Amino acid sequence: MATRRSLVLILAAFLAFAVVDVEAVVTYSSRLIHRFSDEAKLLRVPSNGGGVRWPERKSLEYYELLVSSDFRRQKMKLGPKYNLVFPSQGSKTMSLGNDFGWLHYTWIDIGTPNVSFLVALDVGSDLLWVPCDCVQCAPLSASYYSSLDRDLSEYRPSGSSSSRHIACSHQLCESSTNCKSSKQQCPYTIDYYTENTSSSGLLVEDTLHLASAGDHTLNTSVQASVIIGCGMKQSGGYLDGVAPDGLMGLGPGEISVPSFLAKAGLIRNSFSMCFDEEDSGRIYFGDEGPATQQSTQFLPSDGKYMTYIVGVEACCIGNSCLKQTGFSAVVDSGTSFTFVPNEVYERITKEFDRRINATITSYPGYPWKYCYKSSSQELPKVPYFQLMFPLNNSFVVYNPVFVVYGIQGVSGFCLAIQPMEGDVGTIGQNFMIGYRMVFDRENMKLGWSPTSCQDLADGKRMSLSPNGTRLNPLPTNEQQSTPGGRAVAPTLAEVTSIRWEVLAYSYNPSPETGLNFIPLNLKKGRQIWYIKHSQQEMYLT
Repeated sequence: MATRRSLVLILAAFLAFAVVDVEAVVTYSSRLIHRFSDEAKLLRVPSNGGGVRWPERKSLEYYELLVSSDFRRQKMKLGPKYNLVFPSQGSKTMSLGNDFGWLHYTWIDIGTPNVSFLVALDVGSDLLWVPCDCVQCAPLSASYYSSLDRDLSEYRPSGSSSSRHIACSHQLCESSTNCKSSKQQCPYTIDYYTENTSSSGLLVEDTLHLASAGDHTLNTSVQASVIIGCGMKQSGGYLDGVAPDGLMGLGPGEISVPSFLAKAGLIRNSFSMCFDEEDSGRIYFGDEGPATQQSTQFLPSDGKYMTYIVGVEACCIGNSCLKQTGFSAVVDSGTSFTFVPNEVYERITKEFDRRINATITSYPGYPWKYCYKSSSQELPKVPYFQLMFPLNNSFVVYNPVFVVYGIQGVSGFCLAIQPMEGDVGTIGQNFMIGYRMVFDRENMKLGWSPTSCQDLADGKRMSLSPNGTRLNPLPTNEQQSTPGGRAVAPTLAEVTSIRWEVLAYSYNPSPETGLNFIPLNLKKGRQIWYIKHSQQEMYLT
């Protein structure tokens, strides 16, 4: 009886609390605002800090934008139309050496009838621009470039039946505040990192020709409407051989090619790039990478994803992970080499130098401080370099060095990392070699996995390594000296040498040799040296 009475008292107490809890319920509410309301307009700020043009309520443009948005939403609900999409002339990319600033390029077709352009690939910017109705452009004749067998092209919107002007009233016109009227054609100006390097002109809309291939289907022609910068005037490095035929920005901005393809429902909002040691690579739109890839989240800047930034927790030399070496880094295929903040650089180079059994030296004209002589004609053993990310994801580059070749073989090597001011570094193209780099914009993360850069469009899975096995020189249970002592089984991209940056000969300059060292500027402040000899010419970085 006592037990039953206790249960009744407990039940009564519970009901009393339940009544009090119901009475104490707080109601939360929020107010919805229309995408083209004045309040929404205040929230939308273009990346260049200018003003925003807004469609007049109940105008024809107002309803056109609403209908266009509805179509995009329906396409997204139905899923992407294609698994993988790539340029109509193929997925292959290539580095054409010093003539083109050591960047990777691919051929694309634009307009009706289509015209071919050799564009640089840059994940550090957004706009696709090509030389157009030129006022000041780089030379386009093949005779100007030793690596070309055909002339480059100049785009003329008047010659394409599918071209149309982008008005200043367009939502992607970021220079609209410079317009005299909403019907005026939208101007653009993009300033790049290198001093006085820019592209400017007018925005147009035209057809980008692509191709798609499924697991068991032949290539299918794909046309996509994209916004293109009619680059009438270039300056700086863009007049000196870097991207003479245009540049395809692959950044997260709404005006980039991946954004247009995803919004049109053609692909998943992701793309991949890979680079191999033979001066070539691949690009695929819609690729989300293998399930086994490692990954890390992109970081916003001031609450917005303006570029691809990742957070490095620590840097490791071999199995030694160094304290106070965390930093944020921009992932940029348009930068040839990798840069870290000054303080991080000092800790990395100190540990690297401690582990190298070689005599330190210097190579005139080379940008790297930590260079070493090789005692044999082969590259000596060097510790691998590792970037640690959250959740124990690791990005490892084996032999993170620039190899210097002499007449008899390897004469030395340099740690291919450079210091930079500020607290944001750059993961450059040299560290991406051997990796399938996936820019998953839908989930805002960077993925990577080892690859030999094979063609994904042939229905075969991209190999993890040249022999089809995962590269990993360490036992999977080898203990790494990471905080907490966790076991790490890193994924390695084996880079035995950066051949696309090296020449087969090396000279010691002297009055007798008649060598002339002439500095040449590259994109984003890089510099190489053009060496002229009485018998031959060559380039050294």
